[in-house]
Amino acid sequence: MANILVVEDERVIAKLLKETLQVEGYQVVTVLNGEDAVQYALRETPHLIVLDLMLPGIDGYEVSRCLRSHPKTMHIPIIALSAYGELSDKIRAFEIGVDDYITKPFQTDELVARIRTQIRRIQQSCLSPLIGLPGGLQVELAIKQKLNVVEPWSILYLDLDNFKAFNDVYGFLTGNDIIRLAGSICQRVVREYGNPDDFVGHIGGDDFVVVTTPDRCSRLCHQISAAFKEESAVFYRVEDLRRGWINGVDRKGHPYQFPLVSLSIGVVNNHVRRPQSIQEISALAAQAKSFAKQSTGNVYHISPRRTLMNQENAYSPFYNAASILSPTLAQYAADNPHRYPDLLAVVESKTEYEQRVH
Repeated sequence: MANILVVEDERVIAKLLKETLQVEGYQVVTVLNGEDAVQYALRETPHLIVLDLMLPGIDGYEVSRCLRSHPKTMHIPIIALSAYGELSDKIRAFEIGVDDYITKPFQTDELVARIRTQIRRIQQSCLSPLIGLPGGLQVELAIKQKLNVVEPWSILYLDLDNFKAFNDVYGFLTGNDIIRLAGSICQRVVREYGNPDDFVGHIGGDDFVVVTTPDRCSRLCHQISAAFKEESAVFYRVEDLRRGWINGVDRKGHPYQFPLVSLSIGVVNNHVRRPQSIQEISALAAQAKSFAKQSTGNVYHISPRRTLMNQENAYSPFYNAASILSPTLAQYAADNPHRYPDLLAVVESKTEYEQRVH
């Protein structure tokens, strides 16, 4: 069921629109001004926005400009409502980024038809068809945007472990269901524990990305991992769940016991150094995820800053590093300092931290 945001300062019209669209089966939220519209759209990412252009505070033109400039909301269809029907008014609205323009007074049947058209268009062109999350270009833009800011950021790269074995045994339809579960958990947890403008995207397959800030990172990773471990249990047969593994066949056709699907989260931030390109961020994220996969269960890896942070800071890099760095990995990092400088920094910082607190 599609969610629609109606932005209309005239309460009678707002009520009429809400009742009309609810009858058509849509979930509808109404707000009365532009500021609330921007905040709600960034937090909830509705499927479509019906926007009055003449609003108190920031007008509909500025609302459209704000939403089109953010990777999280740039794809949302905007249908403008206006009492002004001049060609120049329509051109201005389209140039700012609205997708359709209806002049007041309007026919509700026409509005509903245009809403259906816009929702169908966006689902077919911009969103992941499997789960409805932004993907492709929007993921790239969300990451590129972080290259130009000085504020601290963290990028979570999420991937399902042992997914192919699960898919082979349970079938691709159930495999699609578990991918949808991972994506919906990411959305729900980020909405509850993240920042209003945090970005959740579907890279493709069983890979997802979350763009957030370091102070939210640990909580998001913990909540996403815990939720996936608990909620994915419904997809298994009782005997597989009881054993803790599934019987499958490896790539060479040999019988093999595979662990249950788990979630690895690689985390990259701009604390150690500031990446200079999206390619560098992608490589660092892949490296972080690779180390996360070397530990069993729903764990993750962070490349922390090289210097110790105040212990009173809400974000502690050592919490995450300690959860993944086994003695074997630590020794490997020490033996290969030029190949994995970030991992070695984790070892050095963790050692120094332990010496200070013990």
